[in-house]
Amino acid sequence: MRFLLVKTSSLGDVIHNLPVVSDIRQHFPEARIDWCVEESFASIPRLHPAVSEIIPVAVRRWRKQALAGATWRELGAARQALRAEACDAVIDTQGLFKSALLASWANGPVQGYDRHSAREPLASWFYERRFAVPTDLHAVERNRRLAAAALGYTLDAAPDYGIAAQPADFAWLPSQPFVVLLTATSRDDKLWPETHWQALGEALAAQGLAAVLPGGNPVERARAARLAALIPGAVAAPPLSIPELASLLAAAEGCVGVDTGLTHLAVALKVPTVALYTATDPGLTGVLGAGFYRNLGGKAQIPEVATVLAELQAGLA
Repeated sequence: MRFLLVKTSSLGDVIHNLPVVSDIRQHFPEARIDWCVEESFASIPRLHPAVSEIIPVAVRRWRKQALAGATWRELGAARQALRAEACDAVIDTQGLFKSALLASWANGPVQGYDRHSAREPLASWFYERRFAVPTDLHAVERNRRLAAAALGYTLDAAPDYGIAAQPADFAWLPSQPFVVLLTATSRDDKLWPETHWQALGEALAAQGLAAVLPGGNPVERARAARLAALIPGAVAAPPLSIPELASLLAAAEGCVGVDTGLTHLAVALKVPTVALYTATDPGLTGVLGAGFYRNLGGKAQIPEVATVLAELQAGLA
C-alpha cells in the first residue's frame, strides 16, 4: 500500500503532522508513506524513518514569481511527480485551498476535512471523502483523527513524533551544559522582552548552565548577539539549517522558546521545553508531546521570569 500525506507548511504545522506518520506505521507496518511538503520544510519529514519519499513544492516562491516561465515549469514537474505513482489514499491534513489543490493532482482518492472542519471550507470541494473533525482539538489531534478516519483505524496511543537527531558537537558550543533560548518568532507581538531573556540567562549562568541563542535572519541574529553579550557564558549561534538546529536541540539540557516552529521541534525531540506565549492562545496550537513541556502565557499575557525558571528547573530535575 502507498499513502501520500499533504501538509506543506509552516514549520510548526509540519511538525504537528509527524505523529500521523507514526500512527500509520503502527497500523500499516508494510505501507509506503510519502509526503508532499514545502521545499523549505522538507528536512522535517526526512527526520522520520517511516517516510519514504518527499515530494517538495514551492508554493510560497511560486506565488511571488507567478508569471515566470521557470515557475510554470516547476509547477508542471510537481504535478508530474505527484501523479507518477498510484496511491491507495491521499490525505490532506492541512485543509487549505492550496493543499487541497496539490492533493487533487495526486494519483489516488483524495481525503480530507469536511467543509465545517477545514480551515478553508473551499478545500473540501477537492476531496472524494470528507470527515468531520472537531475544530476545538489541538492541531496534532486533528491531524491524527483525520488520518485515522480516512484509513479506518482507531487511535489507541499518545502522539509519537517518531523522530530523533544526533546531538551536535559543534566547535563553537560552550564547554558546559547548555539551554537553547529560542528568542525569534514570526511576529513582534509574539516576542518575549529582551530584559526577561537577559534575566533568565543570568539565572541559568548562576546555576552552571550556558545559554545558546540561535537566529535565522539578520534581525534575529542581531538580537541573539545583543543578548549573548549581556549573559555570562552565552553563545550566539551562527546560521544553522533545520537539521543542524535539530542536532543542537538534541544536545541541549532544555529549551525555552517563544511561539515558533522550533519550540515544537524541541518537544518533538523530547527536550524539556518551556514555551512562551504572549499574543496567542496555546490551547489549540501550543506545544504537545510525550516528554516534559509547559505552555506559559497567552493572549496579552507576559510570562514572568521566575515562573519560566521554575518550570524549566522542574523539567531538568
